[in-house]
Amino acid sequence: MIARVALWVSTIAALVLVASFGLFAVDQAQAGSKHQEAKLNDEIGPTSAAVDLNQADPSPKTERERERKHGDVREAIDDADDVLVSPFTGVVDSNSIWVQRGVPTLIALLLFGVGLRLLAGYLPGGTRR
Repeated sequence: MIARVALWVSTIAALVLVASFGLFAVDQAQAGSKHQEAKLNDEIGPTSAAVDLNQADPSPKTERERERKHGDVREAIDDADDVLVSPFTGVVDSNSIWVQRGVPTLIALLLFGVGLRLLAGYLPGGTRR
């Protein structure tokens, strides 16, 4: 019984992490496309001071902006992802948003997706004996 719960928690956590990172990648691709299009049309200069809504552990102000931009389902996924990756956001010191999001997501996937599944095998009711 306990092992089954651990497996469900592991699966749900991994799905949330993968979905959130996938949605982040789609957002970045769309933003990159718009940036390149605007750059080709000489609408923006080389520096842009926009706040990145895809930060791994956003500030309360950024969180409110993200809530306004994203729908309810997307925001629920992002909020769950924020909880799962928040312990690992401090290990990264990079200006790249891909590194800021990718490294904590990878660590969380290893812990919740792999580690929790291994632990479930050793819990009562698990497959390892």
